[in-house]
Amino acid sequence: MAEKIKLSGVPETMLQTVYARAKESTGRGVIQDKKALEIIDELDYDFSLADKDTAMRSGVIARTLVLDRLVGAWLAKNSGAVVVNIACGLDTRCYRMRGFSHWYNLDLPQTMAVREKLLPESGTISQIAMSAMDDWGSKIAEQDAPALVIIEGLTMYLSEADVKQIFAVISKRFPKAAVLVEIMNPAVAKRFKEKSIEGSRAKFTWGIKDGKALAALLPDFQFVEEHALTEGMAAFMPVYKLLGKIPFVRNISNKIAVLEKGKSI
Repeated sequence: MAEKIKLSGVPETMLQTVYARAKESTGRGVIQDKKALEIIDELDYDFSLADKDTAMRSGVIARTLVLDRLVGAWLAKNSGAVVVNIACGLDTRCYRMRGFSHWYNLDLPQTMAVREKLLPESGTISQIAMSAMDDWGSKIAEQDAPALVIIEGLTMYLSEADVKQIFAVISKRFPKAAVLVEIMNPAVAKRFKEKSIEGSRAKFTWGIKDGKALAALLPDFQFVEEHALTEGMAAFMPVYKLLGKIPFVRNISNKIAVLEKGKSI
């Protein structure tokens, strides 16, 4: 029997993103996410709004491509690393990556209760049911391993104070860490609405110009580089190879900012 899922607000958005990856896997096939397909087969949920929200789906796929590339490249240089995936939802990246010693998926208790049913994990993949703003660092057992933190699809639903608090938790726990964080342009956060989440109480509330501006808010972190999601879009919409070079287009695109604390690792 299909699992009936009842969520609202930001946690409900995780259903839209996993559906986008599953739909892509059986459509154009730019990504192949077998775990996402397994999850969707087990759910009793109305995805009709997600089917109509092509902008959301394209954004999810572009983000997946960019982050998979960045995470894979970082792990290749930092074997045996600890990875913390903040606001993981039903993300399946941990099953596609190699080279880590321990991968921690972290999200709110109501979200992790759903994940536990659909993706029970053990061994080198662990679940942490806590807010990203709480002191989750105490749940990380490893002491000296290189650390990578992923913050995907979250900051635009928070406040500046919330974002600062998340980085304060990271800084407190890790003397050295790399962070891959998705950010949204303030103008887009103010004006753009995703059709697929209209029925929930989730809405965009915060944005920032770029990774340098974000690093300026965080005393312990330095800006390294950033990647506009146009880079991922170009993989399935070739016109973005040109559009991505236009400053205005890059500026309004969501970005993955790469920040580091401590000596470059």
